[in-house]
Amino acid sequence: MFNACGFYSMAGSIPPHIKNVTIPLIMNETAEFGLSESITDALLKTFNEQGVLNLVDETIAHSIIRGKIKKVDEGPYTYNKSESVSEYRYQISVQLEWYDLVKDKSIISSLYTGFGAYGVGGDISSDNIDNDGDGKIDGDDDDEFGDPREFSSKVAVRKISEDLINDIMTTW
Repeated sequence: MFNACGFYSMAGSIPPHIKNVTIPLIMNETAEFGLSESITDALLKTFNEQGVLNLVDETIAHSIIRGKIKKVDEGPYTYNKSESVSEYRYQISVQLEWYDLVKDKSIISSLYTGFGAYGVGGDISSDNIDNDGDGKIDGDDDDEFGDPREFSSKVAVRKISEDLINDIMTTW
């Protein structure tokens, strides 16, 4: 009899000769201060949490993730009945490349976009908006607090890093 509850890993889809990755500071082509560090830190955190590839120094890396922040947009997202803005959308676009240093070729090269929303009231803990897209609002969401724009940036950055990890895990 076969046991239907076996272990399944998407990490098996990564080329077998790639065991690790290095992630240098993401370049920033925008005027948004601190975004390079935020995105780089989010990518490092996501790789550490997922355990897909070991993070190593560039001198011994099998692969590298390079990136450039191409654009930051911020503008009205939703309107109320009186046609006034009720939510803003903060969006980041980053060109990311996962490069195979062993075989000297690009594996993934894509523009990743992530966004977060915030209300005009200024207090995201009581704005009746699902600011991070997790299906929870205000008092039901223990991580919705702080500066609305900064929080939206964190949400956008997290989405970008998660999308990249998903692409890496399903490349082959």
